[in-house]
Amino acid sequence: MTAKQILNSFTDTLMRDERILSARERALLTNLLHHANSASSGDKQMQEAVRALIASAVGETVAQRAFSALGSSIVEQILADGSACRSDGNVGFGETSLHEYAAMKRTPGVPAPGPQPPGSPVRIPGVPAPAPGPQPPGAPLIEPVVLPPSGPQTPGHGKLTTVVSKRNVGVVERPATLAAHCVVLDEFLAPQELDELTRFTLEHEAEFQASEVVSPTSDRGVVNYEHRRSRVLMNLGRYEELMLARIKSVLQDVLERLGMARFDISAVETQITASNHGDFFHFHSDNGEDRVVSRHLTFVYFFHREPKAFEGGELRIHDAHLEDSAYVMDGSYQAITPQQNQIVFFPCELMHEITPVRCESRAFSDSRFTLNGWLRR
Repeated sequence: MTAKQILNSFTDTLMRDERILSARERALLTNLLHHANSASSGDKQMQEAVRALIASAVGETVAQRAFSALGSSIVEQILADGSACRSDGNVGFGETSLHEYAAMKRTPGVPAPGPQPPGSPVRIPGVPAPAPGPQPPGAPLIEPVVLPPSGPQTPGHGKLTTVVSKRNVGVVERPATLAAHCVVLDEFLAPQELDELTRFTLEHEAEFQASEVVSPTSDRGVVNYEHRRSRVLMNLGRYEELMLARIKSVLQDVLERLGMARFDISAVETQITASNHGDFFHFHSDNGEDRVVSRHLTFVYFFHREPKAFEGGELRIHDAHLEDSAYVMDGSYQAITPQQNQIVFFPCELMHEITPVRCESRAFSDSRFTLNGWLRR
């Protein structure tokens, strides 16, 4: 039985045992496989190769933890019941089969790989290990295969809706300084609309995916848990139109208060973002890459289930200045603490961050939710 077959066959036994893979590790594994399928769409051979690579790396950890948690006799019985085996009778997990691992455990003087408790990093072959030292709060347990370069990175695409296209955006000279400023509006949706949006979000938990950032080295967004950690929902149903209509009704006043000129909206990107315990988004702007340079105005609408069950998750908009072709924070910022039914508007070029969220229950329903997006010109 191959490592991939182990992952496919024992979903209800090995793969759902918290002693072997934690809930977050299983979620991250699912995201890895999803992105592998998306990246190699139409190329079945490539899909199988990537899935086999992931399975091989994860399988080593499954093998070690299974022996530690269940004991060799139980695991070997599971293997004996397997329907498909390799020609040599071993189950392949990376470079060590389960039978080989069992033999190592039983042979005096032959050390077996030490069991890794849930929470240990699951390494992917070919991906360099991170430098030793403290990891950020909520650091991922399964690391993505592709990481963009370090430094400020732009959020990946939300659902893109074309509104009207009247002109192209030319290259704009970057200002020497960026002063933090925003517009905050309270009680943005009617109470019934807020309740319905919250219910819609909780009902679609299974459709949330790992958040992405735009990478200059990739045609698609990529997952980088060192820079951004959260989950997003792209299909907003009727709430995309509802939010856009409400935004248009206040847009003229918002632009005047921000000191921005009126502009023709060419497209709108929207997504619902769920941030749970340890999730964050480091210092970045929303239009820092060529593919999203037409983003002009950012909006962030806060909502959550009552009573509020998380702390942190502040939106901090920083004063910054240009230094060596990159914006550097001045050390001063405006901090917006998430408040129910509140929306924040600010220019996309402003540097901002989301501080780590603290949600002790870890329950999805207790997350910090935003319906956020960008108006393009």
